[in-house]
Amino acid sequence: MAFHPYLFFSDGRCKEAFTRYQEIFGGQLDVMTNADVPEGDRMPGVGDELVMHAALMDGGALLMGSDDPTGDGGPRVGSSVSYSAADDATGRRVFEALAEGGEVTLPYGETFWSKGFGMCTDRFGVPWMVGIDAPPDE
Repeated sequence: MAFHPYLFFSDGRCKEAFTRYQEIFGGQLDVMTNADVPEGDRMPGVGDELVMHAALMDGGALLMGSDDPTGDGGPRVGSSVSYSAADDATGRRVFEALAEGGEVTLPYGETFWSKGFGMCTDRFGVPWMVGIDAPPDE
């Protein structure tokens, strides 16, 4: 069973956010804008630059999203995207990159369950939990 987060950006920043996520995580980024859709199937009343679908793929990992012209632009609450790093150095690097220009809600550091874990909301308003799978005693 696999679950894949799908992020909605009501502020028109989906392409900017996914470009940044590709810089942080790597992988292949595919972005389809309203201009890429056949004219009869485009969303009416929105610009050609609106992202209809974005996908960042790396092996079996998949993060998806789009611009949402119906959203109110408010903060995203009640969920977080969780990322598990292979090691502490990668976890710290990813956390710092995601937190840049955003807000740290729990600084990255050792916890009783992990050598590294932190929480932040990135500059695009997306909440993240970054950790590593190894317990602190390994």
